[in-house]
Amino acid sequence: MTLFERLTKQAQENPQRLVLPESLEPRTLQAANRVLGDHIAEVILVGKRDEILAKAFELGLSNIDKATFVDPEDDAVLETYAELFAELRKKKGVTIEEARKTARNPLYFGCLMIKHGDADAMVAGALSPTSHVLRAAFQVLKTKPGISVVSGAFIMLLPDNVPYGEDHMLVFADCAVVPDPTAQELAEIAVATAATTKNIAGLEPVVAMCSFSTKGSASHPMVDKVVEATKIAHELDGELKLDGELQSDAAIVPAIGQMKAPGSPVAGHANTLIFPSLEVGNIAYKLVQRLAGAGAVGPILQGLAAPVNDLSRGATVDDIVNTIIVTCNQAIGDKKH
Repeated sequence: MTLFERLTKQAQENPQRLVLPESLEPRTLQAANRVLGDHIAEVILVGKRDEILAKAFELGLSNIDKATFVDPEDDAVLETYAELFAELRKKKGVTIEEARKTARNPLYFGCLMIKHGDADAMVAGALSPTSHVLRAAFQVLKTKPGISVVSGAFIMLLPDNVPYGEDHMLVFADCAVVPDPTAQELAEIAVATAATTKNIAGLEPVVAMCSFSTKGSASHPMVDKVVEATKIAHELDGELKLDGELQSDAAIVPAIGQMKAPGSPVAGHANTLIFPSLEVGNIAYKLVQRLAGAGAVGPILQGLAAPVNDLSRGATVDDIVNTIIVTCNQAIGDKKH
């Protein structure tokens, strides 16, 4: 069973309430049609029911009427979420009038539905810049307890002839969000990525805190940051199998791990690699993708109090469906843990 076959099955067995705020965007509607037809999620479309159904008819979609429709222009519905947003942002001086205006924005409306308990997760970005999606999520949902930073992980699906990783998978982070994390932020990224490894990749996380040094083989402030992050990560989650600082070959090659870091519970067996900066993570995943022919599933946003994932504005229908499947599994994992 492939990764997405397994994730699809899990989503079908535990259907989540998924908000799609860009409800008139054609690719999003086509993806929603497939998700509804395959019983992957309970889809909530933000907008006017008649307009959405007319667009679905124009696109030849037959399942959209199975969705739930919620209209931000419905004053009775809007007032509940406006009051919630005003309460959340009262320290910022947001008035109820300002809150009503903001709550009409579909991105904020979707996040407010989650915050109010009326939905479980959201996928957006086919029409909206990443900054707009993240701003709504930050202001409404905020981060998980003990986590102050949002990061982006990729699941690397390795070809059969690549002998590293587990079940031909490695999880990389942060590859998408935080340019130069502090030691505290790097530790939090490690803990959040371990949850992604468990809930999405389906692996027991074995986490390597990567550097250009292994166990003191080099001395530099950048190495010190990784050493400190390793210590903090153990304090955040004492049961997590995590070690550092490790060079990438020591992290994933058993013979090199044994030679460079004998006695390490992680060296040579890592399935989750945490990079010291965004440039390293981004370069690493793109090189593995292109040189090894690996698939790259992501970025999977992690650290938010509830699952919200951002789409590329060039996303295909398949991309959107896959992101929905991943997001639903994040919600399932959150509820379990």
